[in-house]
Amino acid sequence: MRKGLLCVSLISGAILFSICLQAQTDRFAYAITDVQDKNSQWNYLRKLDLQTGEYSNVLLEGHNTSFLAYSATTRKQFTEPVLDARYGNLGNAAFGTGVAAMAYDRRNNRLYYTPMFVDQLRYIDLRTMKVFYVNDVPFTNMPVKNSDQGNIVTRMVIASDGNGYALTNDGMHLIRFSTGKKLQIENLGRLVDDPANKTVSVHNSCSSFGGDMIADDNGNLYVISARNHVFRVNLESKVATHLGKITGLPENFTINGAAVNEQNRIVVASAIEAQSYFTVDPSSWVAKAFNIVGKVWHSSDLANSNLLATNKQTSPIELITSQQVIRGSNNIQLYPNPVTTNKFFMQFSQLPEGSYTIRLTDVMGRQVLQQEVIITSESQVQPIHLERAAAKGVYLVKVADQNSKNIFSTKLVVQ
Repeated sequence: MRKGLLCVSLISGAILFSICLQAQTDRFAYAITDVQDKNSQWNYLRKLDLQTGEYSNVLLEGHNTSFLAYSATTRKQFTEPVLDARYGNLGNAAFGTGVAAMAYDRRNNRLYYTPMFVDQLRYIDLRTMKVFYVNDVPFTNMPVKNSDQGNIVTRMVIASDGNGYALTNDGMHLIRFSTGKKLQIENLGRLVDDPANKTVSVHNSCSSFGGDMIADDNGNLYVISARNHVFRVNLESKVATHLGKITGLPENFTINGAAVNEQNRIVVASAIEAQSYFTVDPSSWVAKAFNIVGKVWHSSDLANSNLLATNKQTSPIELITSQQVIRGSNNIQLYPNPVTTNKFFMQFSQLPEGSYTIRLTDVMGRQVLQQEVIITSESQVQPIHLERAAAKGVYLVKVADQNSKNIFSTKLVVQ
């Protein structure tokens, strides 16, 4: 998502929050950066700590044209570099032709992305750092890129339904892809402007190209353009509603990367102006400086798995964070949260062996469920079944040890 871009039924709802397997809000964002000042290659992967403002060293150098990736279909490594019909060996490099759109799939610990000028979906297995190319199915089916760069994909995110979504600059192609074992790619078609948008169209190159995309907890996408305009996209209707323009940014600041932090603010980065990053308050769309420690890298994209909290019935932390642990212990996790199938899981790690009690109470303090679990191993997962008639709402889950001392407490949302 560079300055040059400025003015020119897959998975069922049951998977909704299995994406929260790790049961914790991301305190980081992955970033595609340059490697030196005034560089626009956008093929170096780093990790940004959203609490300290510190960048990691380079996790992946994506410019090697002799790189041997893996086939996403066969899972086997290619025996020779893959030649792109238009870009030759450059299309073989992991981040060849530059990357401006990526999405973090926490459930599978993958980082999905697409090169700007190669029509291919790719992903990094973050456990092994192996890179996989979907080389047998076109991503947008538009290998020839328009001179105005309108059909280049520069926005991508994993939404609350667990699917990935990517959007071309011109808003004419919303692409949905599955993130499970069986890959499916579907072009959902063009976005539709809300009549209230008036002169600010989601298809306008001078206001709405480039940028990044985030998702909320209510099934919507948010397109944040490089010219700092914000559109909310309803996934069912594909209607894009202009919400305004972000204020408080330097004159030359172009938003090219965006990710939600723990405080339900949107951290934004620029591929052009790298003096500072900013956090944006989604209630007012006002930006304030975000302090980066050390080198401030130009960044063409940011990505993590956090959803923007918009549900008014519960607080942002209750919706986004699926665990709040007493005394900061990380030994107990709960997932998925929210619960959509009358069943959730408690994961116990490195707890002393013995009997523990799980209690579930409603907002009135009434006990809904009590269950004993015997811990006999270092890592143990206990399924918890709710009554089919369990009311939708917010519940409190507590775990007590053998001495009846509470060692864990968290809010649980049942949908």
